[in-house]
Amino acid sequence: MNFLSLVAAGSTGKTLEQLLSFLGSKSIEELNYQLSSHIARLILPVEEEFELRKVELPKFSFEFEAKETMKEMGRDRPFKPGELTKMVDSPGRFLIEEKVVNPLFEKRPKQFGIGGALPPKKDLTRFVKWPHVVRIQRQRRILKQRLKVPPAVNQFTKTLDKNLATQLFKLLLKYRPEDKVAKKERLLKRAQAAEEGKTVESKKPIVVKYGLNHVTYLIEQNKAQLVVIAHDVDPIELVVWLPALCRKMEVPYAIVKGKSRLGAIVHKKTASVLCLTSVKNEDKLEFSKVLEAVKANFNDKFDEHRKKWGGGIMGSKSLAKTKAKERVIAKEAAQRMS
Repeated sequence: MNFLSLVAAGSTGKTLEQLLSFLGSKSIEELNYQLSSHIARLILPVEEEFELRKVELPKFSFEFEAKETMKEMGRDRPFKPGELTKMVDSPGRFLIEEKVVNPLFEKRPKQFGIGGALPPKKDLTRFVKWPHVVRIQRQRRILKQRLKVPPAVNQFTKTLDKNLATQLFKLLLKYRPEDKVAKKERLLKRAQAAEEGKTVESKKPIVVKYGLNHVTYLIEQNKAQLVVIAHDVDPIELVVWLPALCRKMEVPYAIVKGKSRLGAIVHKKTASVLCLTSVKNEDKLEFSKVLEAVKANFNDKFDEHRKKWGGGIMGSKSLAKTKAKERVIAKEAAQRMS
């Protein structure tokens, strides 16, 4: 029988049998092991004249920890039934749980100084020297947010919504102009027919028109039924006047993202503007619905967009400084009032 089990039994006012059943131990040896592994030291009042036989141990009561006590002790899970948790007396003395550490494993903290250990990998995006083109794009984007943007330029930030844009591009894909391969085949068949003395009846195809000058001419001649403008044309002066022209000629127009997407329709890298002059009979119903939505979003809201300035959005640091100044001014005003 160990002194530790005797002390625990005496301090709790329980017999060894009761202590065994409470802790779920099968034998005194297991009880001794359990107590020695879970308990570092027993905090007791130390007297100058301490005799083992005459010491009066305070009465301890076994309690399971509450959530608040668990947070204080730094535990992330509750104790299991039969696991020794805490022994509290009236002044708040308790048994401290010991963390068993294997002495074979020593702590060797890494030194990340010069010539030391390599630091762990982290996100170095902030320190990357980005290409000049990328830096210019980002700076331009920030400047457009900070500076005041006139309404004529700001209207290009109001683009067609995703669902309607998807519907519009599906319609435009049906009227893609022929590519180089298709044109070569068509001209070859035409030449073969001419050699044989046959006449080939070719009907003018209904296709999407592109090219800024060509589309402008079609708008002025009132032949364009729908004009699609890219929102990211550079320089923007190329198309900044186009919405006003469409409104004057009462031609429905839409601003979409972006010039590369428009270019893909006409087999080019980019395209500033596209237009449709007519559609097939089977697509007229769908085309009329698109026109109604486009008119409601752009032509009817032209006056609203013409008066709305853009930009003036400050960064987080600038906003924090402004709020701090406002708080100081408000505090001074409150002091004057009081």
